Amino acid sequence: MNDDVAAGAALTFEQRLDRLAEIAVRVGLNIAPGQEVVMTASVEALDLSRRITEKAYKAGASLVTGLLSDDRAALARYRYASDDAFDTAPGWLFDGMAAAFRGGAARLAVVGDDPTLLANEDPEKVARANRARSKAYQPALELITTSTINWSLVAAATPAWAETVFPDDAPDVALAKLWDAIFKASRVDAPDPVAAWADHNAALMRRRSMLNDKRFRALQFRGPGTDLRVGLADGHAWMGGASPAKNGISGNPNIPTEEVFTTPHAAMTEGVVRATKPLAYQGTLIRDIEVRFEGGRIVQSHASSGAAVLERMIGTDDGARRLGEVALVPHSNPISQSGVLFFNTLFDENAACHIALGQAYSKCFVRDDLSASELDAAGANRSLIHVDWMIGSAETDVDGVHDDGRAEPLMRRGEWV
Repeated sequence: MNDDVAAGAALTFEQRLDRLAEIAVRVGLNIAPGQEVVMTASVEALDLSRRITEKAYKAGASLVTGLLSDDRAALARYRYASDDAFDTAPGWLFDGMAAAFRGGAARLAVVGDDPTLLANEDPEKVARANRARSKAYQPALELITTSTINWSLVAAATPAWAETVFPDDAPDVALAKLWDAIFKASRVDAPDPVAAWADHNAALMRRRSMLNDKRFRALQFRGPGTDLRVGLADGHAWMGGASPAKNGISGNPNIPTEEVFTTPHAAMTEGVVRATKPLAYQGTLIRDIEVRFEGGRIVQSHASSGAAVLERMIGTDDGARRLGEVALVPHSNPISQSGVLFFNTLFDENAACHIALGQAYSKCFVRDDLSASELDAAGANRSLIHVDWMIGSAETDVDGVHDDGRAEPLMRRGEWV
């Protein structure tokens, strides 16, 4: 990277932030000359979003449109809005985003939400607002889940998020610790971060190529409270790391990422599974999730906290009770070994094997031109949501199951065999 700091020398915070912005543009999005960018961010991430905007223009972007959100404004809705307001969403805004994506714009989200923002609000109102937003956002989301465009997520530390992650530290110390963890997980401190990402993507490619050669019919997860068989969709393909969108641009949808993932069959998951980390969902922490699947569908669910939010989430539609993704992540990866529980899916899902309820990724198939009816026939799930939660740990074993029922060890005690 173009950096005045010599390899191995200590980097200042400003230099690390600048490097993260360049990773977002060059590794995450890999912007094409003349391409537009639609970026969402919190007002508290303004510094990073401004740097990303600068890097994007230097990379040849024709226009960067930033959309800012504010936690205090979001809370005001729950405190003062009328009851019928929670069935409303800005469809006009999401229609505009979908139009931008159809016109070739890239999508970047700078995430750093307060995991507990809505913890004390009415869960029914939260569920209604989320449902309305999901329905309105669906046309834009479909262009992302089908990889029609290049898109990516990158994180910015915020005071409320830092307080949740490091509750025993002073606010300034907590914020500094969270930034440090984000930088390390995002490979900012490597002598050449872009080259480090190229090496990491190559390693993930080797792993997913092995899995694609095996052509397993199912995965069997076993661990404390977990005995789960996840059937895989017909013609599924494993993905992970950098991958090309249908517009021909290859980027990394997640910064950071440690996973290889594919599409389960919506009707072929059986057994019980226990979450190994809390799930931060729309401002509520859901702890100790335990569910039972029958015929691919959740038929029983439990959580020690946030249970009402969990029930409303899986009640969004029929597909919300079924799987849209399964991912394998070794326990020894840097995010897991940091020992930090981020309470943020972008990071926590990359610390452990995980599953996602809801919408499947249509790109996770050998053929990338399947029609909607062909995706249905192959077993790809449909839903208004896509919510990842973690089921792996140092006590998790995973087998690949062949068509003839033969089991082949893939992971033992959280590590690739």
